[in-house]
Amino acid sequence: MFAIVTIAGQQFKVEEGQEIFVHRLEAKAGDSVSFDAVHLLANGDDVTVGTPMLSGASIGATVVDPLVKGDKVVVFKKKRRKGYRVKNGHRQQYTKLKIDSIAG
Repeated sequence: MFAIVTIAGQQFKVEEGQEIFVHRLEAKAGDSVSFDAVHLLANGDDVTVGTPMLSGASIGATVVDPLVKGDKVVVFKKKRRKGYRVKNGHRQQYTKLKIDSIAG
């Protein structure tokens, strides 16, 4: 059984027991969170598609780690022959979730 759900502005295909990284949520480790923006539920050959969302469907998850940093992205700007060089870095912050239940 799997579902397509919107979490923090992004769509994810989730299954029970799966661990996913989503954009940072305001929650503590061990907190239970629920998402009701479910777009599709599939259980074998039984597929239910929402228009655009399914009413009464929800995804239950537990926060494993509230702050995980992603890989560093280096931003380098240069204008040739002008002596202009700027180097910046960025590390995106994620929240690690474990999907507990798919109800619908």
